[in-house]
Amino acid sequence: MNSDDTLLPHPYVGMWVTADGLIRQELRADGRYDEARGDRRSAYTGGYTVTGDHVDYVDDTGFTATGDIRDGVLHHEHLVLYRETATSRADRA
Repeated sequence: MNSDDTLLPHPYVGMWVTADGLIRQELRADGRYDEARGDRRSAYTGGYTVTGDHVDYVDDTGFTATGDIRDGVLHHEHLVLYRETATSRADRA
């Protein structure tokens, strides 16, 4: 969000997925994220902010984490997530 609270989506909005598809993290345009793990939908939810290629997360319990986008890949703590595309969804199906 910018200073006048107008939503301006950054280029990282969308679904990010581990190579095995078990962890799925949606970065929403409203500054919220929703992370699913395996069959557990909304395992982690909270807010996030993006500064350049850096992501700061605060989940709804107050836990904090960070991530960085490098070469189009989201490195979130110990996870490596890739932007989901129609092709990547079809490859896992």
